[in-house]
Parts: sequence; C-alpha cells; structure tokens
Amino acid sequence: MSTPRPVLPRPLRVLAALAAVLLALPLVGLLVRAPWSTLGARLGAPALRDALWLSLQCSFGATALCVVFGLPLAAWLSMGRSRLRTAVRVLVTLPMVLPPVVAGVALLLAFGRNGLAGRALFEAFGWSLPFSTAGVVLAATYVALPFFVLTVEGGLRAADPRFAEAAASLGASPDRVFRTVTLPMIAPSLSAGLLVAWARALGEFGATITFAGSLEGRTRTLPLAVYAALETDPDAALALSLLLVAVSALLLFGLRRRWFPLR
Repeated sequence: MSTPRPVLPRPLRVLAALAAVLLALPLVGLLVRAPWSTLGARLGAPALRDALWLSLQCSFGATALCVVFGLPLAAWLSMGRSRLRTAVRVLVTLPMVLPPVVAGVALLLAFGRNGLAGRALFEAFGWSLPFSTAGVVLAATYVALPFFVLTVEGGLRAADPRFAEAAASLGASPDRVFRTVTLPMIAPSLSAGLLVAWARALGEFGATITFAGSLEGRTRTLPLAVYAALETDPDAALALSLLLVAVSALLLFGLRRRWFPLR
C-alpha cells in the first residue's frame, strides 16, 4: 500500500502559482516583443559581434582565474574549521551580497590609478586596470570567484576522505593524491562551479560599468551593450537579451542533473 503524498493547502498553492507567473511573465514579455524577423541581422551587427566576442574573452578569462585562485582556496577552506577559515569564508562570500556598484567602487579604490594596489602596479609595470579589458576580467573574476569557491568547497567536504588517505598510505605524494584521487571525485562539483562562475562572469554588469566603464570594443560586454542599446535601439537590446536568455537556458540544461534531479 503506497503512502499518500502530502497535499499543499489551497492558499499556498495559489501563492505558488502566482510566484510562478511572476517569474515567467517577464520572459514571456521578452519572447512576445522580440524582433524575430530581424533577429539574425541585429545579432550580426558589428558592434554586437564585438560585444559578444569581448564577453566571451573576458568571461573565459575570469573563469580561468577562478580556477587558478579558487581551487586552492576551496581546498584549504574544506580542510577544517577555524576562526581564520571562517573569516576568509566571509571574505569569499561578501562579493555575492555586495551591491554590484559598491563592488565596482571597491575595485577602484583597490586597483585604480591611486588605489591601494593600483598605484604600485602602475609605478612598477605601467599597468592601469580601470577602463581596460583587463579591468573587465578583474571585475568579472571578483564577482564570479565566490560561486566557484563555495561550489567546489561543498564538493570537497562531501567527498569520502578514505580514498585520499588510502592513496597517501601507499606512498602517493600530496600533489599526486590531489590530482589523481581528489579531483576526479569532485568532478561534478568542479564542472558545476565552472559553469556557474562562467555564467556569472558573462552576465556581470554593475561592477564592470563602475570599474571599467562602457567603451565600445574595449570594455562594452553584452550586458553593457544591452543597457546602451535600450536608449538608441530597443530592438537590438531585445535581441541581445534573447541571446543572454538562451545562454542561461543552456547553462541550466547543463546543470539539470545536479540542480533538478528527477525522482
């Protein structure tokens, strides 16, 4: 005899339906108003192609930096609990809750021409990060890194440590244990972290426009191009918005088994 499934009270079912409508209605409006007849031509415009290419370059660059710096940080955070680790985890999480404009201002104060680190970089190497493509990558890395670190840390904490301990007991070096045992075990979390970090970097707007500006061909990524097109060519803004929605849908499709498991 099967156990009856719990039934949600009617008022809560109504509220749930309204919440679904609230989430779906903006997307429906975008699909209804989209310039389908001229979509290909608008997406093929040189300025939009430049914005797409710049977005891909910067988002993949930011994702690579997330791996380089985020993987060791996630591994260290997962190895125990202490006040220092708690403090670092707060720092890691902070960009997720900061208003994006505040993140951009903080980046200016840190890496601007007269910033804490920016002045030293300019005097030593002549590097000026604000209003440059490198500045876009830095802003995207700053906001995407927490998503990668927390996702991978969760995978590391959930991994069975006995396999790594067995490999170490057989004489494998810590480096080999991490490469051949730990990383394969957390491959799903690593893939999810990469996808989420890339999507966050691709969609970054507030910190980028504050720290790097919106210079066409140099710092104007897809989200910034949407914002600029709203004033001059709304149909182009709709076309770009559809492109970003499609990218987000593909991301969710890639994460469907992790985030939307079927019973």
